[in-house]
Amino acid sequence: MLRNWTVVCVGLGFVGRGLAQDSADAPSPPPASSPAGPVQSPMGRNWKNFQDETFTPLTLAAGAFDGTFSQATNSDPRYGVGTVALGQRIGAASADIATQNFFGDFVMASAFHEDVIYRRSGPAYGGVWKRAGYAISRAFITASDYGGTTFNWSNLTGTAMSTGFSNLYYPPASRTAGAMAIQFGTRLAGSGLANLYPEFWPDFKARLQRHHLYPRRR
Repeated sequence: MLRNWTVVCVGLGFVGRGLAQDSADAPSPPPASSPAGPVQSPMGRNWKNFQDETFTPLTLAAGAFDGTFSQATNSDPRYGVGTVALGQRIGAASADIATQNFFGDFVMASAFHEDVIYRRSGPAYGGVWKRAGYAISRAFITASDYGGTTFNWSNLTGTAMSTGFSNLYYPPASRTAGAMAIQFGTRLAGSGLANLYPEFWPDFKARLQRHHLYPRRR
């Protein structure tokens, strides 16, 4: 439980910074197609985004981390202890990520006509704290298919649907209203914190490459 509340508090702190930024400062989303490629429908774009976000080794790594942490702290989902419980926790955590991506990135993004693909702000946008605030605030602000920005209804409703869906495989002890509320808050904040990776990884990778610690593509 302590882990859940810590994530929520940290996430909301960064969100406050992001929401305080003028939306006109935010990077503009690129067009859905390039002159050299075919026009992609919003639904097709959302489906590809769901696939790109989900079918990656990072999903397995995140599921393994969340499941192991849940086991170590004996927090939700309360499968118990032991090797079998650890496998169940890792499987549940991976399912949580996949369903949140499916409902948020595809189903609800298509329903609300939102483009939830994360666009990195980059060093030109400002310092580390400003960029971190922007990244995490994208859990609540996103691009609209009609132009401009809008409240990220896709993430809010998709996270709620994913939380409800988890009752199909969570143990009874983790299906209470209180447990679901904490799961919802944790997942919502976590979706913003996850944006820190695409925001800052290119900077970190470039630094490693300068010191010859990361291979360059040929």
